[in-house]
Amino acid sequence: MKRHHPAAFACALLNSQPMGFYAPAQIVRDAREHGVEVRPVSVDHSAWDCTLEPRADGSLALRLGFRQVKGLREEDARWIVAARGNGYPDPESLWRRAGVPPAALERLAEADSFAPAGLSRRDALWAVRAIRAPKPLPLFAGPMDGEGIREPAPDLPRMSLGEAVVEDYLSLRLSLRAHPVELLRPGLGPAIVPAIELTAAALEGTPRGRAEVCGLVITRQRPGTASGIIFLTLEDETGVCNVVVWTSVYARFRAAVIGGRLLRVVGRIQREGAVVHLIAEQVEDCSFLLSRLARPAGEDVPPALAGDGGIDPTGGRGDEARRPVVPRSTQPGRQPGPRARHPRDQARKLFPSRDFH
Repeated sequence: MKRHHPAAFACALLNSQPMGFYAPAQIVRDAREHGVEVRPVSVDHSAWDCTLEPRADGSLALRLGFRQVKGLREEDARWIVAARGNGYPDPESLWRRAGVPPAALERLAEADSFAPAGLSRRDALWAVRAIRAPKPLPLFAGPMDGEGIREPAPDLPRMSLGEAVVEDYLSLRLSLRAHPVELLRPGLGPAIVPAIELTAAALEGTPRGRAEVCGLVITRQRPGTASGIIFLTLEDETGVCNVVVWTSVYARFRAAVIGGRLLRVVGRIQREGAVVHLIAEQVEDCSFLLSRLARPAGEDVPPALAGDGGIDPTGGRGDEARRPVVPRSTQPGRQPGPRARHPRDQARKLFPSRDFH
């Protein structure tokens, strides 16, 4: 199935989640590497399940379904499909015709599913926030619908690619725009080898020497029959890398191996048939780098990391006096809430791994 019908194979796996070894992000990445066109969630095209759509060349494309949108109910998705007709020009038309609550509209806007209407994620969220009633009032439905006063379109700042990728992972658990490591790679240094290059070099010649890789942890395995050995699978924008952590190395780098979401591993290359491993010698937790992805467009300096998730008014510039960091929960217009967690914990929630013991 995967060899001859890769789009159908990936579609079936996504519709069967949660299951198996790999998360939706890895299934989608693998499908795209095998030539499958993956189309985003769309209020005008998606169903609850992921579906297959014909392409001009006769092959099939994979359309992500509403099931990928965190917090969206299947019942609301079915009402959206039933009332869709020729499409929804804006969030208000979807609200009036499908009758879904504003909370569902917000989930759809966060998933950037109003793109067919020409609305960016921020534009759609702005439009949704103007809708407060749980459902339209019958008095205002009918021929006059849509003829009310319209405010001028706001000039909202454009999201950076990193911000868009973070929002994709928050709402969809994957991104079709870019891989997080791809955005961070310019700052990782020339010593970091892409996963696909490490594997190709080992398979083409005699695997000797050491290598250094950096990637998101997508799986951790600690089989009971492996005498305490831990197996990690790291992913970057080029593919995956298998890492073996012996018990002596695990004892030295336990915190990073267990809690890290983005790891830098230095080790020895080992090949067993067609399988290439990296025998870890050093493991470093680089999860803090993931916080740089949400940097606003045009910002040259990463925002300072405040322990309680606050905003640094000086932005880390050396020509301004350091002012106290204001916790987000006490900033004007923000509702009181729990303290933000450490960047490492935020990374764990944003890019969760699948751990097997």
